[in-house]
Amino acid sequence: MRKTLIALMFAAALPTVAMAMPEGGPRHDGPHHRGDAPFAQLDLSREQRQQIGKLMGEQMQQRREITERYINKLPAGEQKALKDELKASHDKTDSQVRALLKPEQQKKFDDLQKERAARKAEWKEFQAWKAEKAGKAQ
Repeated sequence: MRKTLIALMFAAALPTVAMAMPEGGPRHDGPHHRGDAPFAQLDLSREQRQQIGKLMGEQMQQRREITERYINKLPAGEQKALKDELKASHDKTDSQVRALLKPEQQKKFDDLQKERAARKAEWKEFQAWKAEKAGKAQ
């Protein structure tokens, strides 16, 4: 059980890293700046990069869905503990990243965080509305 929980925590943490990526992949079409980046040495065309980005996004979504399925099988107390630990880890990383930034970058970072929180709240509101609408239809 302990190994399963650790594996689930690791799998659940992966999508949080991906949430920082803009939808559709990187915002530039230039070469990667890291020599070890996936597919960096394949000299891909723009169309190939877009298609691969789409495939990787789909894979990430599938991984997230699989992780959620297994997390939902855990008892409520363990689910809450897992989510709390993931949030604490995410918050710690955010504060470490912010500490590395210059003051003007910190301001932009804070603005981006607020925008992300607003989008997340809007999405939760939409999901609640959608569930309510589905419940009334039945």
